[in-house]
Amino acid sequence: MHIVADENIPLLDAFFAGLGTIRRLPGRAIDREAVADADILLVRSVTPVDRALLEGSPVRFVGTCTIGTDHLDLDYFSEAGIQWSSAPGCNARGVVDYVLGSLLTLAEIEGVELPRRTYGVVGAGQVGGRLIEVLRGLGWNVLVCDPPRQQAEGGDYVSLDEIIQRCDVISLHTPLDRAGAHPSWHLFDRPRLERLRPGTWLINASRGAVVDNQALYEVMLDREDLQAVLDVWEGEPQVHVPLAELCTLATPHIAGYSLDGRQRGTAQIYQALCTFLQQPASIQLQDLLPRQWLAHVGLDREADPAWALAMLCRGVYDPRRDDADFRRTLEGDTDSQRQAFDALRKHYPPRREIDALKVRLEGEGTQALAQVVQALGARLV
Repeated sequence: MHIVADENIPLLDAFFAGLGTIRRLPGRAIDREAVADADILLVRSVTPVDRALLEGSPVRFVGTCTIGTDHLDLDYFSEAGIQWSSAPGCNARGVVDYVLGSLLTLAEIEGVELPRRTYGVVGAGQVGGRLIEVLRGLGWNVLVCDPPRQQAEGGDYVSLDEIIQRCDVISLHTPLDRAGAHPSWHLFDRPRLERLRPGTWLINASRGAVVDNQALYEVMLDREDLQAVLDVWEGEPQVHVPLAELCTLATPHIAGYSLDGRQRGTAQIYQALCTFLQQPASIQLQDLLPRQWLAHVGLDREADPAWALAMLCRGVYDPRRDDADFRRTLEGDTDSQRQAFDALRKHYPPRREIDALKVRLEGEGTQALAQVVQALGARLV
């Protein structure tokens, strides 16, 4: 069996070498010639997989080691009888950690207390749902907008207009949909961006085109009160450099790039492929994950909860490093910027997740500190 795979998929050999021969390519270089004799195609989000790529090829299974599927032509897969799988939820925790780190940075810059803000989460799927759980676990006020889920389930959802009207922090976690019943392409267009409350923080760690990048740039030129955190961009790997320069934090689509999340995505696709091949999945992720550099933390129960929140989050991950690395690549010509964008993703350093951290509370005190630890998903021991 011949497998063509994005070279940036972690643990590729560990999971798939026993299933066939593997040809590794940069994700953006996978073309018709590359899949001409492939049985299996394994990709990440940078590879569009559609009729133009696959028609006439022997590919019978496509796996994307990502949550999103907007780069896959699922209608064509159905028509052609091609089986496929994504990795729902694989990097959700990494994105949550990214948002938490971004909130801490924004709060420090503006000198505000995070519990006093009103949070709007747009999209309550794998990522948004986990973020909502953490924010509400901290006792913060959270409004949720998810029209598809509201239509299907009912429940305590609000409209996007209400999010814009009432929230001073808005975090976007919706898939990219151009033409469905609830399109999200340029969901935040110029009219909506202009209606943002004074001092709003806008965070986009979903898909670049959910926000009209040019419109956001123009609105931010006029409104210095707005703060933006962007991890995703229209036209990746090309970035709207003037917009990036206006952002409080700007990063190269790495919000979900925790080591655990990326390797979890590979494991999910491996399991799906084994099911497709009707053979047992003999390799387990827990046998392959390395030991954590920061595994245990001890806190006195009298510690300030706000300090503990910042210390625990930043002890595991601080997005300011990724922001600094990214900004150094925004010089030079377009080609060098595009190459640097992909290089930062390809050579991304190891980063773990907060919910694997073990925290021991010592002494006597209030429940406020325990609430912070439990809300973050860390393990109380």
